[in-house]
Order: sequence, then C-alpha cells, then structure tokens
Amino acid sequence: MSIKTYKSTMNQPLSKHILGRAELISLPDIDVINIPARIDTGAKTSAIWATDIKEDENGLSFFLFDETSEHHRPIRHTVTEYHRIIVRSTNGVSEPRFKVKLTLKISGRTIISSFTLANRSRQVYPVLIGRNVLLGKFIVDVDLDRTGIAKDTQENDKKLTAKIERKR
Repeated sequence: MSIKTYKSTMNQPLSKHILGRAELISLPDIDVINIPARIDTGAKTSAIWATDIKEDENGLSFFLFDETSEHHRPIRHTVTEYHRIIVRSTNGVSEPRFKVKLTLKISGRTIISSFTLANRSRQVYPVLIGRNVLLGKFIVDVDLDRTGIAKDTQENDKKLTAKIERKR
C-alpha cells in the first residue's frame, strides 16, 4: 500500500486520517464489527440500514440490517434520543427518516455520530458515511477500497460493459 502525503493550503501537514471510497466500520457500543461502508462526500448525513423501526413510549427501536444480510443479528436496538428529519436524495426525492446517534469506529478513530435509519437493502453497502463524519477529520482518497467489495463491483461492471459491447 502506498502512503500519500497531503498538505493544507497553508503548506502545513494535515492531521487527518485518509479514508478510501469504502471502509470497514464498527459500532462498538452495540457490538457490531467489520461492516462495509461507502464513503460519500456528497451525502450530508450518514445512513445505516435499519428495519422494523418502531416508535413507542419507550423510545425508538429497530433492527440493524435484515435477515437477508450476513451482518444481521436478531437484536432489537432501542434509543431514547432521536429526531425526525426529512432527507432529500440526489434525485430530488424527499423522505422522512429518524436520526439517531451511534458510536462509530472508523480508521482507528472513535466518533459519536448521527445516522439516519434507512432501507439500504438495495444498496451494495449497508452503511453510508457522509460529511457529518468526514468534515475536519478525514480526507477521502478514491483510489483506496479497504473492503474488497468495490473491486468485485468494478470487475462485474467491466464484464457487463464487455458483454454489452459484444452485442453491438
């Protein structure tokens, strides 16, 4: 692995960790480890795949992932501090979501961060890390992928592209 050195605009070395376009993350407070996450500088807020979300007098409860995910465990998580927000996707569609705070471990750093609870069942990565985590702490090098998933996806994309080209 090559190491890159970055300097700030004031010609001073940066004390920011370098992340790739995909990283393995953990949520140590709830014993969730080595979950692949997409690093997205275009997303304002981080998101995590949650299912069976229920709000009642005890707070907000949910499962992380679902039965189809290798990361799913049948543990219902409950939080008492949460917010309702409206999230607008890149295609302009707005949807209401719950936002919760979780302890995140990424690239050796532990950060308390906000996550929206979302259905990410159709996404490659069950977790998306947005600018709310990245700002002031990390630099993203898109050449890096520490999960191996993007490499598989790129190879599949190349095969699909070659197949389409052969049909032309």
